[in-house]
Amino acid sequence: KTATQFVRSAPLAQRTRLLELVCLQMACAAVDFSFMRDPASFAKGRFADDDDFDLDEVRLCEPSAFAMAPVANPKTFCEDMKKTGAAPGLMDFKHGTTTLGFVFQHGIIIAVDSRASMGSYIGSQTVKKVIEINDFLLGTMAGGAADCSFWERHLTRLCRLHELRTKERISVAAASKLLANIFFQYRGQGLSCGTMVAGWDKKGPSLYMVDDQGERFKGQRFSVGSGSPFAYGVLDSGYKHDLSLEDAVELGRRAIYHATHRDGASGGVVRVYHVHEKGWTKMIAGEDVNELHWMYAKQKGLLGNE
Repeated sequence: KTATQFVRSAPLAQRTRLLELVCLQMACAAVDFSFMRDPASFAKGRFADDDDFDLDEVRLCEPSAFAMAPVANPKTFCEDMKKTGAAPGLMDFKHGTTTLGFVFQHGIIIAVDSRASMGSYIGSQTVKKVIEINDFLLGTMAGGAADCSFWERHLTRLCRLHELRTKERISVAAASKLLANIFFQYRGQGLSCGTMVAGWDKKGPSLYMVDDQGERFKGQRFSVGSGSPFAYGVLDSGYKHDLSLEDAVELGRRAIYHATHRDGASGGVVRVYHVHEKGWTKMIAGEDVNELHWMYAKQKGLLGNE
């Protein structure tokens, strides 16, 4: 019998089910399953059957290696020179930056520059020196960029795990203590970090400074980095707890500018954050210190090249 005759001869109650089975069999017959006979074909690349393709041609396109220094042992050259004393200061790479933070009546102002330097070499003018730990916590970077960035991002993970475990945000004191404990464990092993942790919790605004020796201080205003003496001069002269938000932002911006003007290891752009009871807000995303120089000079009636 044909499929049609077989379905018609079946009882009425079974015809629908038989018709579905016949249709499914016809659909499977229309699909080519021959590729299932050779499962290894799935692992082939698109050039597997191309006789003109040669991997050696690809290897020829690779760039040649960098030439090594013409010395006996390039790998340990710097350390060997340091031990002999022939080049004093060869491995004493000086870091430079300017970061500051202060507490006022409307919260906390955090201001930073954006230059990364190693001695007289300027590596970058666009470094983001504020680590956004969560919606209510900020951290700043001063010292070794890799050390600060890695450990403050690790602190971000720890703070998030605390939230998942306890169902509430971590306090500023607890977050700064976690970072201080980490630095204390690595004390004497070469870490270079001078950080601030600022945020708002149940107790209100809090500002802590944590260094690579594991020391932790709570205060009303801090400045960290090679440009901090210049920033402190402006900060101490203009700081009041009852500053308005606009005046506080301007104080942070002006302090960073003056530090970049006098400190060659600081520069780039000024970034200013405001920490308040609803989180933090980026007040100045990035303002070029060169433009600030001419603006402040004009306000004083100067040319700017005195």
